[in-house]
Amino acid sequence: MQPSAPSPAPSPAPSAGPRFDERLTAPGSWWVIVGMLGLSGGLIMFPMGTVPMLGGLIVVAVLAGVAVSSYGSARIRVVAGSLVAGDARIPVSALGAAEALDAEEARAWRSHKADPRAFMLMRSYVPGAVRVEVTDPADPTPYVYLSSREPAALVAALEAERAGAGS
Repeated sequence: MQPSAPSPAPSPAPSAGPRFDERLTAPGSWWVIVGMLGLSGGLIMFPMGTVPMLGGLIVVAVLAGVAVSSYGSARIRVVAGSLVAGDARIPVSALGAAEALDAEEARAWRSHKADPRAFMLMRSYVPGAVRVEVTDPADPTPYVYLSSREPAALVAALEAERAGAGS
């Protein structure tokens, strides 16, 4: 008689990883502009010789690259009972209804419907967005506006986190 196969290990508990994680990276065309700026820096320094030309190319390209990279490093996450958008961390319990916005509605909420007290993490190159009401009476912020390439997934993650926190 052969020994019985070992029983499968119990599945691990769900990880505490984020329910939603998005990085609002800059579009590729911006990196082409970074390259052109570096080339311009090199051309400006060209009359001074080869070494200054290479120095101008490298310095300008690196500075422009750092600027584009830092602007495109904004992250939106739903993790551990909180919505983390850029530097802001808001508990899901302080948030109300979330609404996914299409391109037209997102543009309206960025312009004529906008409230100056709202927290906005917007990127003009991202057409979709999510608007989430803030229900905390101690917070004067009426809503949070977040640019997102996947607004429906963000809304679903917020609802799932709220349902998970409520149980």
